[in-house]
Amino acid sequence: MNSSDFEFLSSMLYKQSGLVLTPDKGYLLETRLQPVARSHGLSSIEQIVSTLKSRRDEKLVNSITDAMTTNESLFFRDRTPFDQFKTVVLPSLLESRAAKKSIRIWSAACSSGQEPYSLSMVLDELASKLAGWRVEIVATDISAEMVARARAGIYSQFEVQRGLPVQLLVKYFQQDGDRWQLNEKIRRMVTFREFNLLQDPRPLGNFDIVFCRNVLIYFDQETKRKVLEGVSRQIAPDGYLYLGGAETVISITDKFQPVKGQRGMYQPTAKDGQKTASDVG
Repeated sequence: MNSSDFEFLSSMLYKQSGLVLTPDKGYLLETRLQPVARSHGLSSIEQIVSTLKSRRDEKLVNSITDAMTTNESLFFRDRTPFDQFKTVVLPSLLESRAAKKSIRIWSAACSSGQEPYSLSMVLDELASKLAGWRVEIVATDISAEMVARARAGIYSQFEVQRGLPVQLLVKYFQQDGDRWQLNEKIRRMVTFREFNLLQDPRPLGNFDIVFCRNVLIYFDQETKRKVLEGVSRQIAPDGYLYLGGAETVISITDKFQPVKGQRGMYQPTAKDGQKTASDVG
């Protein structure tokens, strides 16, 4: 691929999804877009570029975006956030939300669904404590293909062996050949939607907890700031934000502050007269 084609595709991807591709990642374009070219009846990446330069083909643009933004996911990834969710966040919200008995959770950039389904299993394990509560999980991803796959809740043997405790596999999945499907109860706990993090999140509503893990690392500083400030407008003043282990809000936005003693957890920056878990932790 020549430099002109790389610049065209990387610029298009940035405008479409916020993904930043540096020249050393050219090999990713080569490997991921060859199948896209074939599926659209094109012979090469060069022909993809020439096609898009001549006319805007939304299906082709979406296929390219899907191919380049589909990232690895696994059940209970990095484990600590799910332990924090169970032992720190839920007890706090069960106390502060006792009057309305309602909690809304957003799993942003959910890929093939392992994160929101992991949360669903944690919640189901705590069903006795949540009796009478309404807990809603909204999971979003830019990829229509990933959203459809996540909604089906079907995973390979390899996927269910990555991070998923065997007792939860036995309890919540049914095997069909070399595939495993989550039971309907767990699937119905999650609402999946297509959503681009560059868009205004207001149509999604307000949330008490936001998981936005391992996606900001693909954005430049300005896009990170835009995403985080969009989240800040939709999250409750005493809500919780989760980022990935290699991500931070420091030097990006002052809308969030770390929760003391809890790696990867943040809360909205306290306004005058407000206190958060960060202040009392």
